[in-house]
Amino acid sequence: MKIIVAIKQVPLRDSPLRVSSAGLWIDEDALSFEINEPDAYALEEALRLKEKNGGEVIVLCAGPERAAQTIREALAKGADRAIHIETGDLNSLDTLGIAKILAEAVRSENPDLILTGLQSDDLGSGQTGVVMAELLGVPHSTIIMQVEVDGARIKVKRELEDGWFQHIGMPLPAVLTIQSGSNKLRYATLMGIKKARTKEIRRVTPADLGGAPAPVAGITKVYAPQKQKQAQIFEGDAKTAAAQLVEKLKFEVRVI
Repeated sequence: MKIIVAIKQVPLRDSPLRVSSAGLWIDEDALSFEINEPDAYALEEALRLKEKNGGEVIVLCAGPERAAQTIREALAKGADRAIHIETGDLNSLDTLGIAKILAEAVRSENPDLILTGLQSDDLGSGQTGVVMAELLGVPHSTIIMQVEVDGARIKVKRELEDGWFQHIGMPLPAVLTIQSGSNKLRYATLMGIKKARTKEIRRVTPADLGGAPAPVAGITKVYAPQKQKQAQIFEGDAKTAAAQLVEKLKFEVRVI
């Protein structure tokens, strides 16, 4: 069974975030980076499927040269090889553009299963995996908690609202987006780190995959929310003031 796991390198969650001088993204010069946490759960699910059913796990990552560190981490945890789409202009692409270059990299591999995290920690659009499935013309399912292989099909457990779950069967190949917390994440062993140094990382560029598509949506401005302080005195007796407060909370603040 050949499984491709799409991962993304994102800033550490506790990193101090400052808007860049251009105002189009955050200043990345002083940041540290890590694997996107939902993608780490997708990798863990792929490794567990490989241990149960055999096969190969391939890591797919689009990003600048520094993303190689995150790729090596995935290889150290047990992935067999990797594809690195080297691009330093990832922030200029929208979800559709990113999904297109990922889908083109996937086509030549002809995998049985493609896994991604439910969403990214930086943008959180939650759309890349679904758009990839549409571009590849394969079935997809989201918010997956568990995957079982059943011959040429899979059985998946989806998380719904209010503690409900949905169990469905799907044909292969397919694309799944994995929910965080679905499994306990493993650490890279010392032997795994040593083996990762010799594992294959195939490097390609968007030009090798047909060129980066023009974005149809983009970020026009990134800025910190303005802080405002405001106080309002309600006139009248306690009953009148309480009624005015409830009205404000219900129709203006909309918290009740």
